[in-house]
Amino acid sequence: MAAAAAVAMPMAEPDPVAAAFFDVDNTMMRGASIYHFARGLASRGLFTTKDLFRFAVGQVAFRVRGDENPEHIAEARETALAFVAGNKVEEIVRLGEEIYDEVMADRIWAGTRALAQAHLDAGQRVWLVTATPVELARVIAQRLGLTGALGTVAETENGVYTGRLVGDLLHGPAKAEAVRALARREGLDLTRCSAYSDSANDLPLLSLVGRATAINPDSELRDYAREHNWEIKDFRTGRKATMIGLPIAAGAGAVAGGVAAAIALRRHYRSG
Repeated sequence: MAAAAAVAMPMAEPDPVAAAFFDVDNTMMRGASIYHFARGLASRGLFTTKDLFRFAVGQVAFRVRGDENPEHIAEARETALAFVAGNKVEEIVRLGEEIYDEVMADRIWAGTRALAQAHLDAGQRVWLVTATPVELARVIAQRLGLTGALGTVAETENGVYTGRLVGDLLHGPAKAEAVRALARREGLDLTRCSAYSDSANDLPLLSLVGRATAINPDSELRDYAREHNWEIKDFRTGRKATMIGLPIAAGAGAVAGGVAAAIALRRHYRSG
């Protein structure tokens, strides 16, 4: 019998100065990671369906306003952090791993995942940059085999969440600042880096790198990308797909959008 030999493909040489940065919600994953996580926590009895409904509606109201008013951001931040306050970090991480495997894994966009893998195959580092809590962002990055994640940092005391933030939400211009700091620390050349997002909120980040791509873009980002000859990729199916109606998180559970999802939750709550 002839022996079969496995031939290993040569690994790409690491590129120490190039990296790719991916937003998570509606870019790497359909809908909002924090919303899926919150639903998973609710199903485990960590809070009620009524609490989940309040959370969703509050964040939808913020998203629909579409502004960057500091007071509105503060309100979204406070309501978003309420559901983890008092919980142990290690327990939330463990639950995050469970909920990712149960709910989120099937919501990863295959096309975006392939783009991330192409960067890895080219010897580049790949980071998630998201307003989602950093612990959950790291779980997603680890499950996808990526380099790491930048996310919103929630304050802890003795391994327990306090319900407050360390610094601000990793949202809008804050993402760009975080990537600049990472680039300095890691010795990256941002002109050789790439960034991917669905939202015009991430224009500061997209404009920071040498190659920007709009993924499943909102109308404002689509128009901007066309004007600046950025690549546009849309992995949604159907006209505007129902994915646009899913919550879109912009921070530590904050700034989730999607009126359709809020209506669905309200109906579910009333029927319950």
